[in-house]
Amino acid sequence: MANASVPVQYTSAVSPPPVVSSQLTEASHGSFTGRATTTGALSLSVQAQSIPALPPSPAETNGYPSDGQLHEPEPAPFTPAGGEGTNGSEPVYRVQSDFDFESIALGLYQEYIELDVFHNGLAMFSAADFQAAGLTAEDRFLIEFMADQEVGHATLLTNILGPQAAPKQCTYNYPFQTVREFVDFNQKLTRVGESGVYGFLNHLDSRPVGQLLLQSISTEARQQMIFRQFDGLFPMPVWFEVGIPQSWAWTLIAPYISSCPQNQTRLAWQNYPALHVINQPNAARTNANQTGSNETQGFSIEAPLNDAIVPSSSLCVNATGVGSNCNPAITHNRSIPLSYPGRLVQLQWDAPGQLVGPNNSYVTSTSAGAPSWVAWVNQLNVTYSKLTLTGNNTGTTIQPNVSTFENNPMINGTVFIALVDTPLALSPFNLSQINPHVAALTLYQAG
Repeated sequence: MANASVPVQYTSAVSPPPVVSSQLTEASHGSFTGRATTTGALSLSVQAQSIPALPPSPAETNGYPSDGQLHEPEPAPFTPAGGEGTNGSEPVYRVQSDFDFESIALGLYQEYIELDVFHNGLAMFSAADFQAAGLTAEDRFLIEFMADQEVGHATLLTNILGPQAAPKQCTYNYPFQTVREFVDFNQKLTRVGESGVYGFLNHLDSRPVGQLLLQSISTEARQQMIFRQFDGLFPMPVWFEVGIPQSWAWTLIAPYISSCPQNQTRLAWQNYPALHVINQPNAARTNANQTGSNETQGFSIEAPLNDAIVPSSSLCVNATGVGSNCNPAITHNRSIPLSYPGRLVQLQWDAPGQLVGPNNSYVTSTSAGAPSWVAWVNQLNVTYSKLTLTGNNTGTTIQPNVSTFENNPMINGTVFIALVDTPLALSPFNLSQINPHVAALTLYQAG
């Protein structure tokens, strides 16, 4: 009988692959106070200001008849013709283009921040703090186990990139002050990590690398669901998970990375100006419709809900009725939704040119014209609502009423919104074409 414990080998190198040790996860924390020696994204010569939109390939629209019959000889028994990487060639698990490298390096930055923040929350708060938030020793162990998963994910991506060029763990700065804020921050952070990979996964030149990444991001999706359950939210309120461009993911995590080791691998992705939802729905309230202004901890784009400013009588953790209590649970079906079509959403956004990210060495920028629309990106849809300007870099919009399919509201869960200058018709596979038109970006807690 074969030895089932023998691990699959992903490289043919004679030396053992590098391993990211869990002993290297005690990163320091706090804001960066120095001055960057290098600023801006990694760049080379740029061929055009945007990638032109082209019609679909005739071979893809008029080629395969899709009639349920076989149309080519089978290369082997029970093996229909076609498919990528099915010709028997040994897979090579390494990046094959600049696009691959920059995408996987971004993924590694994401894995490291998750690895750190899970450990940081466990170290920052006592067992009594967790208990007061409704989380037991077993729940804390689950968070620790999720941190261990990130060790594996970081090891995998380091192996793929190679130990010399792979980004290393950094110093981080988080906005949360309580256990519930820690949990809410993580359900937002893991949404960015999951959606950030879904956005580029099927665009990778290396299909073997994509396969490994798929098997790690599937775990990430479960982490996001766990933190939603800890947060007292419905665990999976959508039919489809959304994918976002790499520059969106980098914009959303970079503000929490204070500094990185010298000669750290830089990224080529854009950092957009931050968009702030002034009346971000507060999931700590029994009735989120009563949310006031700035009920988040801090003013960051992934700022967690702030339950300390909510009166005790209005906290959903103190509610007792079914549909109103939001203590940690397998599921809660909240009677009063966090958000709804027709809601007035108040927005404020930063000007470009802000220094963000590791060592304040990246600069927010936009090539968009004056913003006039709000793009709502979730599930399979990109839909738009009109932006009404109310002042200098402030405005309002109305949450649109749209569904993916019947009985599935598109805007639900933790979604992405962006200010844009034009409402392009886009779909999940070509969403990155929106990038030149994005003026600012954030998360919106719709459910």
